[in-house]
Amino acid sequence: MELTIILLMILIIVAIGAIKLNGDNLAFPFKKRSNLFTPVERSFLDLIESAVGDQYRIVCRVRLSDILTLRQGTDKKTGRSAMLKANSRYLDFILCDKQDLSPVVAVDLVHQQGKEGYKSQRDWFVSSALDAARIPHLRIKVKSGYSAKDIRDCIDAKLAPVRYKEPKKPLVQGTMKDDAKSSLNRPVTA
Repeated sequence: MELTIILLMILIIVAIGAIKLNGDNLAFPFKKRSNLFTPVERSFLDLIESAVGDQYRIVCRVRLSDILTLRQGTDKKTGRSAMLKANSRYLDFILCDKQDLSPVVAVDLVHQQGKEGYKSQRDWFVSSALDAARIPHLRIKVKSGYSAKDIRDCIDAKLAPVRYKEPKKPLVQGTMKDDAKSSLNRPVTA
């Protein structure tokens, strides 16, 4: 009985020792990040939230493949290649419609620090994919001194072409029913 207890204690000590020695090779070697955003991203998020107010919902760090889908009729090889590229690209912020959460504008921050900078070179795949999907892509250089109005003006300028292409609703809605509209014809002169 005492031998069993001693062997069990030795087994527990050996197991704890093995875990301590093999601690770096755990199956889940994660720890909590100290912050989700860099200080620049955090301050820009505050700025963009004050710029758009309640008009849009802001989603941060979105994969390109999360907001795009393949068109019907795309062959499998081309589609697979495009989706692999889209899976590896991220957008900093997406402004979504409050009603249906459809993407309205993609916003990327451009850092000019260092030789290469962060997204300082335009990613033609991202720009072309967003153009094909008709989602405006706004690239804003990181600098201090932006105001909420500056950001709002940038967003409005980027959305202006999209807004003008949509048919406008009449200021006053008519009271005609659909049946009456179909019976109206242009007068014919003889």
